[in-house]
Amino acid sequence: MCIMAFDANKNMITAAFVQQFHDSFEIASQQKDSRLQAAVTDRGHITGASFTINDMGTIEMTQITTRFGDTVWDVPEAGTRNALMADYGVFVPVEKRDLRKLIADPQGPYLQLTLAAANRKKDDIIYRALLDTVLRKTSDTGAYAPVALPTTQKIVAGKTGMTKAKLIAAKAMFRRNECDEQNGEELYITYNADMLTQILSDTTLTSADFMAVKMLQEGAVSGNWLGFKWLAYEKLDEAKAGEPTVTTKTAAAWCKSAVHLGTGAQYNVDIGPRRDKNNTIQISVDASYGAGRANEKKVVAIEFVA
Repeated sequence: MCIMAFDANKNMITAAFVQQFHDSFEIASQQKDSRLQAAVTDRGHITGASFTINDMGTIEMTQITTRFGDTVWDVPEAGTRNALMADYGVFVPVEKRDLRKLIADPQGPYLQLTLAAANRKKDDIIYRALLDTVLRKTSDTGAYAPVALPTTQKIVAGKTGMTKAKLIAAKAMFRRNECDEQNGEELYITYNADMLTQILSDTTLTSADFMAVKMLQEGAVSGNWLGFKWLAYEKLDEAKAGEPTVTTKTAAAWCKSAVHLGTGAQYNVDIGPRRDKNNTIQISVDASYGAGRANEKKVVAIEFVA
């Protein structure tokens, strides 16, 4: 078998190199999830413009008081949700002086740059799926209608930052909804720099246990704390209002089964000259992602003053 070497084409982008870059990107994306990706239900590769998520309510057993009585059915409330796929891309020009570096190391900085962009986009899509409306229908012949996260699943800012009371209230919501660790669920919460500052400055939160002391020493919120696994995400929703201006941000807490994520069947990767840009070499990576909320009771939105 003949093995193609790149030495004869040191300064050229060959078809074999493009394939190598594509394969490296595909493998890296499988090995390195985004921060939020591991915290949701990953449906893997999706073929088509959307995928469905089936939901089903709960039922209760009833006492039977008569012999040979009529059967009483307990029909659970059920529905089908539709998560739409969307296309995303990143296009990076490569300076001529960096071309040799790219060819010499296809798994180097440019691949890591595009992979990081793809992972950030997946986090954005998951965060939006947690808080935005989702299309749902309750019969085969019915039409999809948007379902919003209800106010009962939201903790308002109340002119305060992220407090112990808000975190306890969020944890209590999951218990009340039978959606916590007692039901085999994993709970997650997003935090940003503002939340980190407020939490590490709150003595009612950081004087309680060894984990809190360790957090102060490391200056980070990590691991399982207060019943949640904490995931860093800086793009929390932001609203400004009032005079003077008050900034309110929204963190999300959720169960792992609360959101389903789908990825398009394959990544499209290309590297080549742009004729309209003086033959500048361009790396392009495009993919499809989609996500949808599976159950409103498994998500809590927590507002806080930043």
